[in-house]
This record gives sequence, C-alpha cells and structure tokens, in this order.
Amino acid sequence: MMLWNGSFPFYPGTNACFPFNTTQAVIVSVFLSSLATSIIILPGIRGKGKIFWFLRVVIGLFVGAVVLTIQFTRDWETGWVTATTSYKSFSHALVNADIGLHIGLTGVNITLVGIPVNQVNETINYNEHFAWSFSADYDHSYSEGLERGLPSPILYVAEKFTTQSPCNMHRQYRISSHYASLTLWMAFCTWFISILLFSMPILLYGGYMLLLTAALMLFSLLFFFTARNTPKCPIQFGPASLKTDYGGSFWLTLATGLLCLLLGLSVIILNSMRPEKLKLVFNLDEGKGEEEKVWDKSYLPPEPSSSAQDMLMVPLGELCEVTATQL
Repeated sequence: MMLWNGSFPFYPGTNACFPFNTTQAVIVSVFLSSLATSIIILPGIRGKGKIFWFLRVVIGLFVGAVVLTIQFTRDWETGWVTATTSYKSFSHALVNADIGLHIGLTGVNITLVGIPVNQVNETINYNEHFAWSFSADYDHSYSEGLERGLPSPILYVAEKFTTQSPCNMHRQYRISSHYASLTLWMAFCTWFISILLFSMPILLYGGYMLLLTAALMLFSLLFFFTARNTPKCPIQFGPASLKTDYGGSFWLTLATGLLCLLLGLSVIILNSMRPEKLKLVFNLDEGKGEEEKVWDKSYLPPEPSSSAQDMLMVPLGELCEVTATQL
C-alpha cells in the first residue's frame, strides 16, 4: 500500500477515498507522545504545583498541536450538496450522489459519494485532492484528472479553481492561503519562544509572546476571510447549488487564538497586580528563595565565636619583642 498525496488509499484505481491525512496523524502522534511522557513524570513533582504544571503542559501542547496541524487540514471551508447529475463524460448515465468541496491552505478536496454507493455497476466513492502550494501545479493536477477520466462532477468543481477559469477563484484562494500559512508558521515560532521563556522563567516576556501568537493566528483568519467573502462563481448541479461555509479548522483556529489572547493578558495583568499569584502558578513561590538563601549560607565559613575571640586577645604590653636577624 503506497502513500499518495500524504494519505493512505484504501481503494484501488481512481476510486480512492482518503479517510485521514498521514501528516496530521504524525503531528498528533508526536504531541500525544509528549503528553504521555508528561503524565508519566507527573508523580515525581512535589507539592501543590503538580496541578498547575500539568495544566501548563496540556495547554502548551494543545496550542502547539493546533497551530501546526491546521497548516495541513483541508476543512477551512466546506460545503455539501445532494444532486442528480451525469457521472462520466460522453455518457448519458445519471447518478444520485453527495458532492462535497473542502478548501484548505494547501489546496481543495472534492468528494463524490453515491446514494447508494454502488450505482451503474461501479463503486462511487471518490475524494480527489488538487494542490496549489508553492511546489504544486494546480492546472497540472487538473489535467491529470482529465487524463485519468475522473467523474464529471469532480472535474466540474475543480475547473472553477483553475487559472484559466473566468471565476478567478484560484488567485484569490491561493494568495490568501499562502499568507495565512505564513502567519501560522510565525505563530508556531512565537509559541515555541513563549514555551522557552516560561521555562527559564521570564514570565512577562512569555506573556508578550503569547499575545503575539494570538495576534498572528487571528491575522491568518483575516487573510482567509478576504478570500471567503469575495464574489465567486456559482457551482450548480441542476436546481441544486453547492454552497460553502467556514469549516472546523477555521473555528478551531479562532478558539485557539482567543485562548492565547486570554492567557497572555492574564500573565501580563497578574505580573503587574498580583505577582505572588503568578509565581504560585509557575511554582516560583518565595519558599524556594528562602531555601536558596539557607543553602548559600551553609557553604560560608563559620564566624568565630565570642569565646574564641576572647582567647585570642592579648594585652599590648605583654607582647614580646622579636629581633629579626638578616640572612
């Protein structure tokens, strides 16, 4: 079984349905492994700071996993329609199917699922990906789909996003997706810097980095919003129209950005108004400072006692004169 477009095909030939994306699976597995490691070492942490430490780990891993995973998701904008349409070119056969459009930052996914799945002596269950990333040629992928003889509904929807299409949706979505992806990579970098600052710990600047992470994530939504709200060509299947709306990745990015905004503001406000509470959350209570002072004093030379000083005091008149002979 070979990898194709980052996913595992479970059906031979052109009828390829992709249940999940392998890139997302790898990212989620790495972050879940880090979470499992944190749970294993959790019993070794003493005191009440165990709960706060675990919450920081969970929130930090969640934000990092979201920022990295949504780069490769394909549901920033989704839409479905049920229609009766022609199945293949140069054929009069009609099929009843669900047609779906899923737009991501790297391209579009077009699905075709028959109702029922087995019609016209075939299994109608397609999910085709057409990429528009920097290293991909969307028009070339569309031409390959024509050569492979993909169903007419898939080719009809994919044609709307080609560079030759008068709809001009390719340019709108491609540029907006590239800027959104760039800001999300910057957000991932600022999230990583905030984790380092909190572990040093430099709490105030860590809060600033969280605010910057939130701002970058919200800016990525703004870039995608500009493409979503530009005039588009209608996608008609007879009387039925395929309309799209914001998908799960869009709302997940919005929720994570607001979470980072709330956490960053909380750190900054607590640092200025209640720094002792902030130190308690990050296990930086004053008890540790006192222990360090005691530890430092234990390595200082002992001060001479008063009795020892009395024994060393000798009257000045009783000092003996000592004559030194020159060698």
